[in-house]
Amino acid sequence: MFVSDFRKEFYEVVQSQRVFLFVASDVDALCACKILQALFQCDHVQYTLVPVSGWQELETAFLEHKEQIKLLIKQDDDLEVPAYDDIFRDEEDSGSDSDGSEPSEKRTRLEEEIVERTMRRRQRQEWEARRRDILFDYEQYEYHGTSSAMVMFELAWMLSKDLNDMLWWAIVGLTDQWVQDKITQMKYVTDVGVLQRHVSRHNHRNEDEENTLSVDCTRISFEYDLRLALYQHWSLHDSLCNTSYTAARFKLWSVHGQKRLQEFLADMGLPLKQVKQKFQAMDISLKENLREMIEESANKFGMKDMRVQTFSIHFGFKHKFLASDVVFATMSLMESPEKDGSGTDHFIQALDSLSRSNLDKLYYGLELAKKQLRATQQTIASCLCTNLVISQGPFLYCSLMEGTPDVMLFSRPVSLTLLSKHLLKSFVCSTKNRRCKLLPLVMAAPLSMEHGTVTVVGIPPETDSSDRKNFFGQAFEKAAESTSSRMLHNHFDLSVIELKAEDRSKFLDALVSLLS
Repeated sequence: MFVSDFRKEFYEVVQSQRVFLFVASDVDALCACKILQALFQCDHVQYTLVPVSGWQELETAFLEHKEQIKLLIKQDDDLEVPAYDDIFRDEEDSGSDSDGSEPSEKRTRLEEEIVERTMRRRQRQEWEARRRDILFDYEQYEYHGTSSAMVMFELAWMLSKDLNDMLWWAIVGLTDQWVQDKITQMKYVTDVGVLQRHVSRHNHRNEDEENTLSVDCTRISFEYDLRLALYQHWSLHDSLCNTSYTAARFKLWSVHGQKRLQEFLADMGLPLKQVKQKFQAMDISLKENLREMIEESANKFGMKDMRVQTFSIHFGFKHKFLASDVVFATMSLMESPEKDGSGTDHFIQALDSLSRSNLDKLYYGLELAKKQLRATQQTIASCLCTNLVISQGPFLYCSLMEGTPDVMLFSRPVSLTLLSKHLLKSFVCSTKNRRCKLLPLVMAAPLSMEHGTVTVVGIPPETDSSDRKNFFGQAFEKAAESTSSRMLHNHFDLSVIELKAEDRSKFLDALVSLLS
């Protein structure tokens, strides 16, 4: 149900229905699902969970359950949801039914037909104009807006049923959007402020001695922490080498970049032995002031944003996770290339990892995430060192070939999109060509050798603008249409497509011509 304002009164209507939850393979959507599941269980609402990875699965699931599905909208509410006929319309149904109407005594039949044709033509022109406006709003731009998990948490709060777990899922949902560059930094900081007030309220509400000293207590904290991926579950050295932000700034794919990293560590005064062992095993005296030491040295090396506003959660006395840790772990579980389970199995495993009763799955997800992050930086280094990123005129292009190490890790849309964004950031840091710094990136990776298909993604330019729009969805569609390329626009992100490998050359030529 794609409704922009999921308000309290709608939830009250839903309580009397059997609900179908169609959930996309996205961490933010998973978190929203967990919150709704908790609400439904609280209110004894029956529901069916249906994971969908794209438009085809959504359509199949919808048709399978369509007899039981209703769109619940109050008549006095204007949700700005377009009517079906505003989007789809058959030619034979476009005219009005004139049966039963008596012709005017002063008009001939010929005059009547002329008037009817004129009216139909005018109605069709109005419909086409309205359809263009709607499709422009729906398809033209990249995702913008509030985290769906935050929307669901606000619903729970309005119902006075918000729990600590729900608040944590809302935090993870927002962090997922930030990690994937789906929202601006300003939007992220604003929403963090909103969630911080909820964290303070929950902590104040739970400030009793029994809860504070409980072995299995849950405690959420606001922090200014390091912008280093998984560093508390890894070694500091591995985290510095495999975090997109630091790898790009140091240019770690080069010998000079490796030297700069050693200089950075020396500036902090951290022994290499300490830096390369697990964070949890580092000397306590070093860990106490580690964040300040890293931030101070980072400023000297031009990294002004080494610390970011975020949240952490403690499960009892032993388990602590940053919100970004959970995002990376859940994403890796969901996009796992392992063939021992279906996409639905991976979805359920990722969903389960968000529950504190399944910490073993979360830790397993962290190990998968480390593998994914290593592969991402190794692939970026390979692409830059072998000059695989080339200028096609109006955009940059990079293609991963079959046989490339870990290439199957990037066959899934989210993984390939993140790789493309990080590759573009690194390329901008490495190139001296000013024009190339302002170009978008199109990247392709093998999807299925059996079917001869590739996944293609389009990434907007890496600029300082707070409103980077992605026009590739419409451009891909027009390029495929003009060349009769066999393309599938199945992913919810319209800038991700599946393409027949043998059509790639003519598709790219058309895309160059279209964007020039």
